[in-house]
Amino acid sequence: MQAMKYTYLLRCLLLLLISSQLLHAQPPSFIRDSLDNYIRKGLADWDIPGLAIVIIKDGQVVVQKGYGVKDMKGTSPVDENTLFMIASNSKLFTGTALAQLEVQRKLSLNDKITRYFPEYRLYENTSTELVTIRDMLSHRIGTKTFQGDFTFWNSALTRTEIMNKMRLLKPAGQFRQDYGYCNSCFLVAGEVIPKVTGQSWEKYIQDSLLTPLEMTRSTAISAGMETKENVAVPYTTSYTGSLRRVPYDQWDNLGPAASIISNVNDLSHWLRFQLDSGRYNGRRIMPFAVLQRTRDVNISTGSRKSSVYPMHFRGYGLGLFAADYNGRQIYWHTGGAAGMVSNVCFVPEENLGIAILTNNDNQNFFEALRYQILDAYLQVSYVNRSQQFLQGFKFAQKTQLDEINVWKQRVKGNKPPLPLSSYTGTYENELYGTLNIIIKDERLAVRFNGHKNLTAYIDFMDNNNWLLQYDNIEYGIHIIQFQTADQQVKGVEIKVNDFVEQDSYRFSKVAK
Repeated sequence: MQAMKYTYLLRCLLLLLISSQLLHAQPPSFIRDSLDNYIRKGLADWDIPGLAIVIIKDGQVVVQKGYGVKDMKGTSPVDENTLFMIASNSKLFTGTALAQLEVQRKLSLNDKITRYFPEYRLYENTSTELVTIRDMLSHRIGTKTFQGDFTFWNSALTRTEIMNKMRLLKPAGQFRQDYGYCNSCFLVAGEVIPKVTGQSWEKYIQDSLLTPLEMTRSTAISAGMETKENVAVPYTTSYTGSLRRVPYDQWDNLGPAASIISNVNDLSHWLRFQLDSGRYNGRRIMPFAVLQRTRDVNISTGSRKSSVYPMHFRGYGLGLFAADYNGRQIYWHTGGAAGMVSNVCFVPEENLGIAILTNNDNQNFFEALRYQILDAYLQVSYVNRSQQFLQGFKFAQKTQLDEINVWKQRVKGNKPPLPLSSYTGTYENELYGTLNIIIKDERLAVRFNGHKNLTAYIDFMDNNNWLLQYDNIEYGIHIIQFQTADQQVKGVEIKVNDFVEQDSYRFSKVAK
């Protein structure tokens, strides 16, 4: 009788264990029942042509599919193999490559940059003497976020020229104390790889990561992306409120920071590699020590409790962010290219990975969706993150469009203080270089000599206010002013989209 009782109890316990395992294996109800409708509504609410997503859990693909279209001119759907620019999600590949070289004892992340580039200079001598590979990979040289990117982004500069110009970036913060997101820093770090291995950054990334992980459609070079098959087309609603196609970014000169193109099928391999401690399909690709180095926080980016998320501490490793989220440690990075934004996120404690790629850069749905999935898997009470973000976004967008409409109404044929010809000529900025202002169609037109195809028009409004409108809407619509003295034009202040760089540039007019 006693034996039967024990047998009965064991059976009950076994059934409970099996039920628990089956329940655990099932995706959360939001993923099973609501995800498709949530994404389709998100695409409509946020004006996103297309989106691709993959979710990995316990080594298995839970979701891997595309939504919407690649190109607004056609009906070709996005699928799991559609290529997108992953932009700054490239940074973890660079950080991983350099961490691998440290584990192989071919370099130290604490090596000084001047060991590899003796002529390299930052703005301050002390920072120049101290700056290391780790500093470059951690955004901690003291510059502002995006500082210098107008000069570097989509420019005609070579990698060497960008590195040389970094000595002109005057820091607003303290070296190794203040975080400032720095794309050119990742370029410098990436350029150490050829010095150590004899291979270009692109070749090393291909051979050490993309090929072993069977990321067969991904490339480290983005040039010529538009000629490939099954490629998303970039769009934005910035400054106009309606979807407009924009040019593909040309930024292989900043390759280690941003140039990888990929799809969610390939990124599922990258996520499995991250979640399986450096293994892929059971085969060791890299020691776990490599991944650990990339995840170790080198600078804090925040330590106050979030009012929106169950999050308290945030920091940056070697190409990725780290934070707590409802008691779990999460790692992620976002990527922003012209017309495309993305994110890649993984939670090792839950064996969970997420990648989301989109082709409208002026939206926060790509982030709302990631948080919604994290909420579902990490048992956070349901809040519709898309709707939570949307109200503020719509208000900000309407405010911007209303402001631009008022600006355009102020362009009504008023005469500027000086003859239009007085404003023409060559203007120079120490960091950027030169631009030329000419008269075209009875308007002032600007040619930016640091960029192959960047042009703009300047129209007089009133007082000393002029309306600057770029042909490439990604750079924006802004009010600018000329500096004059003694009835002569001395300079002009140029502004670009904060997405490119937050500070304006002052150009001085070059005497004839």
